[in-house]
Amino acid sequence: MHAFGRFGHDALHLPFDNYWQRLYQSGKAADLAEYSINRMAAKANRFMHPRSDPPNSPLADIAYAYHFDASRYARYLRKYAESRGVRRIEGKILDVRKRGTDGHIDALLLDGDRLVSGDIFIDCTGFRALLIEGALETGFEDWSHWLPCDRAVAIPCASSGPLTPYTRSTARQAGWQWRIPLQHRIGNGHVFCSSYISEDEATATLLAHLDGEALAEPRALRFKTGMRRLGWNRNVVAVGLSSGFLEPLESTSIHLIQTAITRLITYFPDQGFDAPDIDEYNRQCRLEYERVRDFIILHYHLNQRTDFPFWRRCSSMQVPGTLQRKLALYRSHGRLVRDDNELFAEVAWLQVMHGQGLRPRHCHPLAEVPEEGELARHLDNIRRVVASVVERMPDHAEYLKDYSAAKA
Repeated sequence: MHAFGRFGHDALHLPFDNYWQRLYQSGKAADLAEYSINRMAAKANRFMHPRSDPPNSPLADIAYAYHFDASRYARYLRKYAESRGVRRIEGKILDVRKRGTDGHIDALLLDGDRLVSGDIFIDCTGFRALLIEGALETGFEDWSHWLPCDRAVAIPCASSGPLTPYTRSTARQAGWQWRIPLQHRIGNGHVFCSSYISEDEATATLLAHLDGEALAEPRALRFKTGMRRLGWNRNVVAVGLSSGFLEPLESTSIHLIQTAITRLITYFPDQGFDAPDIDEYNRQCRLEYERVRDFIILHYHLNQRTDFPFWRRCSSMQVPGTLQRKLALYRSHGRLVRDDNELFAEVAWLQVMHGQGLRPRHCHPLAEVPEEGELARHLDNIRRVVASVVERMPDHAEYLKDYSAAKA
């Protein structure tokens, strides 16, 4: 379980997990989950929004994200943008016209002999990357040797059973299956590596593990994991799939779109398109993609399965040096490092490393300072507070029902 939000309470000199590691290694601490409101709430199928009353309430520590119907969300964003003056022009790009002086894109020729000129272009053409790659030949870094899944089959099904407050990812023969519950249906998909299983086999596996009646025909997707060598090249900025793709194990696509937009606003150019601005944009873009990449690789690499060739390959592969460093630091003394405010914080790395069976050889030396009995009482108090908070939280489905009625 990879939950959001904090674990424990940092009342001492080190982050909570260092003291937990000390007692856990000696068999005197409970499982990591019992120190997290979010994890225990998910286990009990409960949810509520955070509350800051009364002051210093642990309810303020509740963190959450949304399960979106992506098609509805896209329609909402389009309507929102157009109501504020965005003009939508539909058409097929027939030609990309570039300036001879600096290679910047000057205009797009659309069918019907329509010309769309501009100073800066944002490439949102998906995997085709018609501007950043098709016109500017920026180049693409292929990461499929680390993340070999290259296909997916998706299908919605009818809701069945309790409305759960989490995404479920289930390992399969050569990949994994997602289950994302919405109020009106369940989204399902099977991400897999075509070198180890055929599309027909993957589809059959998906259909055999649906919770309810299929609501559409299976939809197949093909992709290659990696990133564009430059997210910003000349006067084109790639956003979304045109900038790269990281498989959806941690559902990062919308986040990467949002951060790209925020980053572009921060380094928005004048007509000079100064190189330092573009270089810094690309540096931050690369760091973000690479750290998310490493976090997803972590799930595969630490697997302990021996029953299928795909999983044996993932556990034995050589991982990037940036990930090797984080694994080595954790193996030695349980140290967790977050680089440049990367997306996944220390507590996220902790949950996956510990959850996948990785154990430190030693705890942090300074975690040995507090008296053991005092430390045990501190941790036990946190467990009791977490359990008490979760017990008072409402059922997830009931909360959504009441919340939606209140907003109607």
